[in-house]
Amino acid sequence: MAGIVEDFQALPERERLQLLLEFSQGLKPLPAEFEGHLEKMERVDECQSPVFISVDVEGPDAGNAVHLHVSAPPEAPTTRGFAGVLQEGLEGLPAQVVLDLPGDVCHRLGLDQAVSPLRMRGMTGMLARVKRQVRVATAA
Repeated sequence: MAGIVEDFQALPERERLQLLLEFSQGLKPLPAEFEGHLEKMERVDECQSPVFISVDVEGPDAGNAVHLHVSAPPEAPTTRGFAGVLQEGLEGLPAQVVLDLPGDVCHRLGLDQAVSPLRMRGMTGMLARVKRQVRVATAA
């Protein structure tokens, strides 16, 4: 995730939104188990758009690797971009690394001027849901 934050910070403010939109295009499709079954995922109420998240955490033998699945509508490219940043940035990280991420990591992307506060709140909500699901998965 740190590398993605560095990529955003290295760009002029105007170009950061373009990078966010590129992440929206890279959001991975849902696995078959969730396709058409969003009720199996957790809704992120802080998002203006209907966003759903599910986190898988592999067992200790696999290093407690985190895998994030997200459904975000194509007509919400900013939201999809945030989801793409989280999906790519967290993919395969150990659960403890995800839990240790600072709560303001979303603001560290430097998008506060380009994106509305409501959208920033949505991304913060996505990260909070991910962390909660990781805590639940690793406590079991």
